[in-house]
Amino acid sequence: MAAITYSVAPKYQDFYDNTTTTAIVQYNGYYTPSSPPSLPHLPAYNDTNASVQVMAGLRSLADAEHPCNVPLSTSTNLIYTVSVNSYPCINNSCAGANGTRFSSSINNISFHTPTIDILQAYYYNISGVYGDKFPSDPPLVFDFTADYLPLIYQLPSSGTEVRVLEYNSTVEIVFQGTNVLAATHHPMHLHGYSFYVVGWGFGNFDGNKDPLRYNLVDPPFQETISVPSNGWVAIRFKASNPGVWFLHCHVERHLTWGMETAFIVKNGKHSEAQMLPPPSDMPPC
Repeated sequence: MAAITYSVAPKYQDFYDNTTTTAIVQYNGYYTPSSPPSLPHLPAYNDTNASVQVMAGLRSLADAEHPCNVPLSTSTNLIYTVSVNSYPCINNSCAGANGTRFSSSINNISFHTPTIDILQAYYYNISGVYGDKFPSDPPLVFDFTADYLPLIYQLPSSGTEVRVLEYNSTVEIVFQGTNVLAATHHPMHLHGYSFYVVGWGFGNFDGNKDPLRYNLVDPPFQETISVPSNGWVAIRFKASNPGVWFLHCHVERHLTWGMETAFIVKNGKHSEAQMLPPPSDMPPC
């Protein structure tokens, strides 16, 4: 088994580790290979066509006897832009362009990590730790994937905002990639849930046309999905797991720059739909 990392960010190719990782997979049984396995031929690390072919071929194993539970309609519809940004520094003192530093954002908000964790603040009703006004749509609407964008779009706001979801609500999120500062793919990961990937494409998401092409029959069921460079991905899930759940880009650099937020899913009516209390020996944050 061999694998390489896919990367298309042109500004960071000089820092890319273009090496191949390998592993040996052994099976129990009596099979004896006729010859040693050869190393597979892998596509170039920036081969978008190869990546798209894999992504387009993913399906669940659903059939008439085992249908998947993808929500056919949704009660909460969200559009989240994911962007790499720059952030101003005092007296232009940082090492980035024009004395700025790199940042990243979801819906133009670069997440500020609080000193008290959001789960603890929510459970114990501690005020002043986070806000619950994370926008459902991009606060700035423009041609997200245009070749040239004004510099003003590179500057995000900073905050600790989350989105509150009703228990058992059916949720659709469209992640929209942008060409702000640098277009690249973003593997978005949601804690606490798996979700159905119902659609994706390149360019700007069209809310009238693109949902007509959704796969609501046998979409893949995943925990992480890569938003294509200058493209979009649509996911659906049912908010049936109460608690506080982290949403972030799985490129660690982008996460630390602020491409993250959280969902608070409210408790349901019955005891099995309630958050569990923290363990008695849980260390303080």
